[in-house]
Amino acid sequence: MVSRRVFLKDGAFALVSLGFAPSFLARTAFASASATRRKQLIAIFQRGAVDGLSVVVPFGEREYYRARPSIGIAPPGGAPSAAAALGIPGGDANAAIDLDGFFGFNPRLQPLKGLWDARQLAVVHACGSPDSTRSHFDAQDYMETATPGVKSTADGWLNRYLQVRTAESTSPFRAVSLTPQLPRMLRGRAPALAMTQIAQFDIRAGRAAAPVAASFEAEYAAAADRVLHGAGRDAFDAIRTLKAADPAQYRPENGADYPRTPFGQALQQIAQLTKSNLGLEVAFAEVGGWDTHVNQGAAQGQLATRLGDLARSIAALVADLGDRMEDIVVLTMSEFGRAVSENGNRGTDHGHGNAMMLVGGSVRGGRVYGKWPGLDVGQRYEGRDLAVTTDFRDVFGEIVVRHLGIADTKPIFPGFEVKASRFPGVIAI
Repeated sequence: MVSRRVFLKDGAFALVSLGFAPSFLARTAFASASATRRKQLIAIFQRGAVDGLSVVVPFGEREYYRARPSIGIAPPGGAPSAAAALGIPGGDANAAIDLDGFFGFNPRLQPLKGLWDARQLAVVHACGSPDSTRSHFDAQDYMETATPGVKSTADGWLNRYLQVRTAESTSPFRAVSLTPQLPRMLRGRAPALAMTQIAQFDIRAGRAAAPVAASFEAEYAAAADRVLHGAGRDAFDAIRTLKAADPAQYRPENGADYPRTPFGQALQQIAQLTKSNLGLEVAFAEVGGWDTHVNQGAAQGQLATRLGDLARSIAALVADLGDRMEDIVVLTMSEFGRAVSENGNRGTDHGHGNAMMLVGGSVRGGRVYGKWPGLDVGQRYEGRDLAVTTDFRDVFGEIVVRHLGIADTKPIFPGFEVKASRFPGVIAI
């Protein structure tokens, strides 16, 4: 007898669904190319706490250069800057890319500058958690459950969103994570998938059983068909369709050029899933390596290398999806930021406030949102970190309400009142 709970392993695919059975297949009806496209969210988690002050650089803040004599990003040439008063030259290829006369992109984010200029990309700075933890594990859990300070929350905020939308959605591929394991953000009662390679999408049953794809399909689909008149076969047809979508044969559109990195390839597969019209609503990808305590670098070095991968991958995704981006928001996040001052190892220690980026057709781009708190010692959180002036739940809440179209957010953000008056204003109404 095949278990009602199915796990597909080998790091290629994992299905988490309470009761993957005829009741689940009864909801299976895949979107077609002619169907109305749903709004979609692509969430990107930068695990390890990225240094937001080196991503979106406050080059107009004198204290930034005083606090970071060896890792500060040089100001753009010709821009009025506090750095000039300190004798710090700017304007070369390693300088910040001017955004608004005060903030600038790290030069490795050059691939995203066109999206900023087209007003499709925005930043929310000094954003983060009201909780004071500097533990990676706790802070990631708090952000993924959207319940800062509460460790007992059972499910992730995006899974709660899926639960709210369950009655309206029909595709088992509505939530997919391009990761070996399902992230905390997508865990919960609503079905969600995790896979690393579309081409390895396969069926396994039991904890240590040998592959039984053919027998499982025959037994399970036949049982489902007796009740659902073909829905079981439809589910496995979709599995075969997805497995046949070999990434090696995929051809990105509009000149998109994805990096041959794990993150770049994850975003390419998200684009492929989106174009397959399988009803994808929520996609997740992650990229690590942001915990830069030692030799962080500035426009060159380990942080810059990772930012280059991030920027090139996101730029390729947006180009590849083309006009589909009118219905999509891409959101970047990290558990917390880094300390304002560099440490003795030319790196940065765990901090507090950070920067988020949003890209998409409904994004009111070309602007840095949020109240800037300043970097003077007296303005810092606990005297050392960028203060948080925007709760990350206000960003999440604005996306849920204004992009995804949910009016009642109480089930998604327990214990937190979502108010439009606190929204940064980054999503067009």
